[in-house]
Amino acid sequence: MARKVILDVDTGTDDAVAIMFAALHPDLDLLGVTTVNGNVPLENTTDNTLRVLDWIGCPGIPVHPGVPRPIVRRGFPGGRHFEQDDDHDPHGTALPIPAPRIAAQDTGAVEYLVETLRATAEQITLVAVGPLSNVATALAIDPSLAGAVEQLVVMGGGHAVANVTASAEFNIWADPEAASVVLSAGFDPLTLVTLDATHQALVPQTTCDALEGLGTPAGTAAARFISRRIAAYEQMAVAGNAAPVHDVVCTAYLVEPEVISTRSFPVEVETASPLTVGRTVIDTRPDSKSERNAHVALHADAARLNELLLTTFARDTAS
Repeated sequence: MARKVILDVDTGTDDAVAIMFAALHPDLDLLGVTTVNGNVPLENTTDNTLRVLDWIGCPGIPVHPGVPRPIVRRGFPGGRHFEQDDDHDPHGTALPIPAPRIAAQDTGAVEYLVETLRATAEQITLVAVGPLSNVATALAIDPSLAGAVEQLVVMGGGHAVANVTASAEFNIWADPEAASVVLSAGFDPLTLVTLDATHQALVPQTTCDALEGLGTPAGTAAARFISRRIAAYEQMAVAGNAAPVHDVVCTAYLVEPEVISTRSFPVEVETASPLTVGRTVIDTRPDSKSERNAHVALHADAARLNELLLTTFARDTAS
């Protein structure tokens, strides 16, 4: 039986690959997608999400627009908002596929999450690969939702690796108060897929070429998106002729857990310090007395991920 999934995204290129994976893999049943302010403003994350689902022939998967700003701050820490695509790619806010012919749902993301998780008797996995504003807002309405989720998988944070600042990963930094709420809410299990892991699961240009050669809509789009990421990472002089595709590591993990390896650690989020705001403080001390509230992925298997991308995106449709 396919695992039922809700995907919470701030769709740029890596979210797009994760959405296609979740929509097309036969072991996953993507119930809905919720969008949040993050890589780009909410209207763009929603538009990009609709573009992806329309492009791969999955117009029936509902898209629910969510929270347009952090839950506490007037803007991002430091007052910045990236008006560009993932990882500060300079090519603009819209994904390079046609504009969608489908529309978002009238029901907002938070209402959808609360109503769906309250009402369901089924086990649902929530995968959050953007800032955690939607999830934290839903918890503010109903804290018991943490117990209604079979598993929460979060792409965010880092131990030895950061990106948006010297201390912080973007998703956590973009709404650190939301991340703090979610990490302390009692989700069990909560799996945190960090930059330490995703930077080990690099996708090379050779995989992009193979994806393009599949001739499927998803393969073509994934090749385009990942090649774009590779070009951006080359400009930053990291990763060589390859790039991390952070968010798809989370959806790949759902069908093949060996894609990552995890250990249980206490994790907290810094929300006060101007220097380290948004840092995930992962307490790796073996004698720590703090609650081990997350299964933290610090390692990943690139070969497994690349193989899964090729086999999944060989599919023409979700049927």
